Amino acid sequence: MVIACDTSFLFALYGSDAHSLRAVAWAAQNTLALHLNSLTHFEFGNAVRFSEFRKAIPVGAAAQYWAGFEAAIAQGRLIVATSNLADVVDEAKRLSSTRTLSGGHRGFDILHVASALKMNATHLLTFDGNQKKLAEAEGLVVPV
Repeated sequence: MVIACDTSFLFALYGSDAHSLRAVAWAAQNTLALHLNSLTHFEFGNAVRFSEFRKAIPVGAAAQYWAGFEAAIAQGRLIVATSNLADVVDEAKRLSSTRTLSGGHRGFDILHVASALKMNATHLLTFDGNQKKLAEAEGLVVPV
């Protein structure tokens, strides 16, 4: 079983938001490593820094959240999977052409699902409702 995760789940787990209690509870019950790709790695870092810039989190929190995230990678709880960006983008193009007109999906949401599919994930952890619909339409289990 390969469990992929998106930035909304990572921010809830390694940061602090309205979904943090659910993310922490899920992680406490599940010991398998979570998979992400380099795009999600980038997006998480930018999300915590942007949150601090917007003053949505306290000064210094971005560095603290990033340190916890990087520690999880070092400990093997998070795995940054190697993926061919061109393959992920090709899959995203397919998803966009077949799903966006009917589902209204944003670009990065499509990239998260495309990435999960290209890494042969069976599950995707997300708190984004529309992304969940796309993932489930593509056969991924979304347990949170």
